[in-house]
Amino acid sequence: MTRRAFIRGLAGAVMLPPMAADAETPAKARRIGLMMSTTPVAASHIVAAFADGLRELGHVEGKNVVFEYRWAEGKPERFAEMAADLVRQKVDVIVASSQAPALAAKRATKTIPIVMVNATDPVEVGLVASLARPGGNVTGLSQQLTPEIRAKQVQLLKEALPKVSRVAAPKPRHDGGPGRIRGRWKGPRATGPVRRDTRRR
Repeated sequence: MTRRAFIRGLAGAVMLPPMAADAETPAKARRIGLMMSTTPVAASHIVAAFADGLRELGHVEGKNVVFEYRWAEGKPERFAEMAADLVRQKVDVIVASSQAPALAAKRATKTIPIVMVNATDPVEVGLVASLARPGGNVTGLSQQLTPEIRAKQVQLLKEALPKVSRVAAPKPRHDGGPGRIRGRWKGPRATGPVRRDTRRR
């Protein structure tokens, strides 16, 4: 999947409710607040792909949706005020470009839906209760690979290649000891036994 396709998929996660035809005017458009960590120039390709994804779902900027961008320009200390400003603007949903702005958004509101992007460990930092059942007002995409997700990966691999009996998961030496690595592979074995080689390389 290309990065552009990934961002288009993210647009689908926003899940804006449909609007009546007579309400499709800029004055009554849905307002999406976007908290961006970088600059408009650096994120121009992301902005374009996000707008394209929403357009494919029937949400057109300037017609029935308005984007409210807030740019941190590499200064994370801006996140709190960016989030507070979007809450004051009463946006319909907040899209946070990474874990830090998502946390700032969550601290700023318990009612406005928040879509996190590229969060590294949303459960550990308290953004969501779990990946399966996030709860609260936060949802979105995560890089976190829980033991359950690892087990599902093995299950899908076993279904695609039934004869597989051994899966290697090489990890760099600085990425924890064997116990930590093996812990990532715990989970149900719905497809039969598979040996998991988790030795460090």
